[in-house]
This record gives sequence, structure tokens and C-alpha cells, in this order.
Amino acid sequence: MSKNQPSDPGNVDPATVRDFGREWRRFDQSGVSEEELTQLFDRYFAVFPWESVPPSGAGFDAGCGSGRWAALVAPRVGRLYCVDASTDALGVAQRVLAGLGNVSLHAAALDAMPFRDGSMDFGYSIGVLHHLPNPEAGLAACVQKLKRGAPMLVYIYYAFDNRPAWYRALWRASDVLRRAISMAPFRLKSALAEICAIVIYWPLARGARLFERLGCDVTNWPLAAYRRRGCYTMRTDALDRFCTRLEHRMSRTQIKALMERAGLRDIRFSDHEPFWCAVGRKT
Repeated sequence: MSKNQPSDPGNVDPATVRDFGREWRRFDQSGVSEEELTQLFDRYFAVFPWESVPPSGAGFDAGCGSGRWAALVAPRVGRLYCVDASTDALGVAQRVLAGLGNVSLHAAALDAMPFRDGSMDFGYSIGVLHHLPNPEAGLAACVQKLKRGAPMLVYIYYAFDNRPAWYRALWRASDVLRRAISMAPFRLKSALAEICAIVIYWPLARGARLFERLGCDVTNWPLAAYRRRGCYTMRTDALDRFCTRLEHRMSRTQIKALMERAGLRDIRFSDHEPFWCAVGRKT
């Protein structure tokens, strides 16, 4: 496994990059069971066309973070390039991906990925584009690296467009809290995120699980997606959710338009959480 030196900053927010580096150092995902990690992976990659990627194919993980998804992708492909703007995150990924000889790590912004345009057989970016100053430019840079017809998978925060009005109002209230917490020093907001995980995530998630067992429909129950998740995942995501200063949210329609403008076609969305995961092919 190789690890390149960082490139000059591009389409990144330095404060957001620093915070994510600290997040992955604290939560390197070693506390997530293999079963839970596989379940999460299957959810994110539910619409990815594995059958169209050649066994010797090369692709990229745009914003690899801790390397948790790369660890499950690498055994399926010929070569995987893991790119992240945070050298701290790449330090974690290097440990997570140790022993995988077909992986290389690159510290770079998405608009400075160190491989040729039109050279990649696939690409994916999970939970990254919505934290960029310009998500559209970030996606366009990714698509530029793909061969014609190659698939690109993205996960972009949804705008609760498939939820009732009261649910969106509840999110807006929580976003006021996020904006306040995210401006605090990292140690303080990390501690506050732990409190949120304990007093908000865990009770709501376990409540959803209980009512589901009682035969209730928990589709629109807040944080029901965590009802079968461990506390470690809730703590990780609470830190992710409440401590990130820069966040974009888009509707399914907006994401589709974004992907089309970036040069993708045949766009397909997953109809299951997490929302929204979508895949398209380079035109």
C-alpha cells in the first residue's frame, strides 16, 4: 500500500477537513461489528452495478475517511485508489487497510485526484459531496476520471423530501442546534455530540425498535434508521451530524439534476435508507 503526499487544497473547507480527521481518529470504526458494517455497506451500495466492473478494474473512493468502505470494496476489484483531503483520516485508513496490496492512499482534494482523466472503471463518494463548498464541482471532478459508461455511486444528504411536514420542521429545529454546536472547539462539541447520542439517538432508536416489534409502522419515526445499530455507530454519526460546520442537503430531484449536469446518465436511486444513494454512468 502506498501513501502519497498531500496536494494543495482545492474545493475543500479546511475547518471541516480538520474536524473529520479528528473524528476518524476518535472513531476508527474498530468498535463496529463485522455484521453491522456489512449491513451498512450493503445499504449504501445496494444499487451499485458490481457486475459491470471487470475483475481487474481500477476505481476510486472519493473521500475515503477511515477506509471502512474501501476495506469491503478492495477485495472485489483489481485496484482501488483512496483519496481524502485529510492526512489524519488517511493515517487511520492506512491502519484499517493494512495488508490490502491493491490499495493506494492519496491526500488530495477531489479536484486534484492524482490519476488520468478517463482512466477509471468505477468510482464512489459516500457522505462527502455535501460537505464540500461546491458539491457540483466535486462530482464533476470525479466523473471526469471515469471511462465512458463507468458507474459512479454517490450518497448525498437528503432534504427530507420524502418525509411529512412535521418531520422537516423537527429537522429544522435540530439544525439550529447543529449550527450552534458546530462552531464550538472540537473537544467541547465532541462532548456535546456524546450527550446527543445518549439522550437523543439511543432513546429514539430503541423506541423505534420496540414499537416495530409491537407491529407499528416506524417509517417516519425520527432516527428509526438506527433501531438495529449499535451505540458506537450512533456516537460516530452524532459527532458527524452535529459537529460539521458545512452541510448541504438536496432533494432527490436536485441530486438527479446535479448528477446529470456532472455528466452522468441512467441514474438509479435506492428506495431505502440511507437517503439518497444513487448511481449513474458517465455519458
